[in-house]
Amino acid sequence: MVKITMRSQKNEANRTLELKSFAKINLFLDVLDRLENGYHSILTLFSEVELYDILKFSLTKNEGIKILSTNKNLASQENLIYKIAIFIQNRYGVRCGAQIELEKRIPIAAGLGGGSSNAATTIKGLSILWELDLSKTEMHNIAAQFGSDINFFLEGYQAIGRNRGEIIEPLEDDLNFENILLVNPNFEISSKEAYKLLDLGSLSSPSNNQLLDSNYKNTLNHYPLNKLLEKRDFDFCYNKLEEGICKKYPTIQTIIKILKENGAIKAILSGSGPTTIGFFENSQTMKNAQKIVKEMNFWNYITTIRRRPKK
Repeated sequence: MVKITMRSQKNEANRTLELKSFAKINLFLDVLDRLENGYHSILTLFSEVELYDILKFSLTKNEGIKILSTNKNLASQENLIYKIAIFIQNRYGVRCGAQIELEKRIPIAAGLGGGSSNAATTIKGLSILWELDLSKTEMHNIAAQFGSDINFFLEGYQAIGRNRGEIIEPLEDDLNFENILLVNPNFEISSKEAYKLLDLGSLSSPSNNQLLDSNYKNTLNHYPLNKLLEKRDFDFCYNKLEEGICKKYPTIQTIIKILKENGAIKAILSGSGPTTIGFFENSQTMKNAQKIVKEMNFWNYITTIRRRPKK
């Protein structure tokens, strides 16, 4: 969804822009090694889903950046939206400002990439609003300075992520998974905590040089990810972070168990959690499972994989 309007106010043309900011799930996530910079090298398959926040950008005559949000805790200068807006404004010498309104629907610190998606949408939105016409390379360079998942959301749909997750290889043929139930236990887990809970002794690690090698995609046959891509079967979905997180937060393990006992063919943690993804063969079974988690007062959402439009 892209809405651009021009309206006259006090003889000034004010541009507004409204964009959807989609959530993601990780259909596959393996942690390979710890990098020298303290981050972890990963091999992951990102996929956007049909759950989204809405960002509205309005041009202002003064140079100030103002953030408004349905979640008051996000309307601050600590939000990546604000930090990226200031960075772009300074880097490109923008002499006007922006008011950015965030309608928050994606749970926070939930393994669904809401903050990273908002950040990527801000880069794209301000490029249009401020008429910067940023190239894809420029946008990716900005994104890499602010987080690991932001680069994926600049591409969207489905993509393999490598290194910290910022090296993105879009899939040419999207997987088509429907009947997905997301369940969140109503608490947050930071990515930092999730990786601290990982058993580092269980990592099978190619070298950092191999991870950065453009030919690394040819080594995917060493991983279950290859099976997922070949068979296109969600039974091969996997998350390396799940075991450590479930040990500390047994509620998540309970949710996974409930989903499986009520018809989910597969249930795994998304990203760094705590949201669980339940994959179902049909919508009725999924809706029956949804009733159960609703009664337990867990946040839940029925969705599908977001697929790119056919050319």
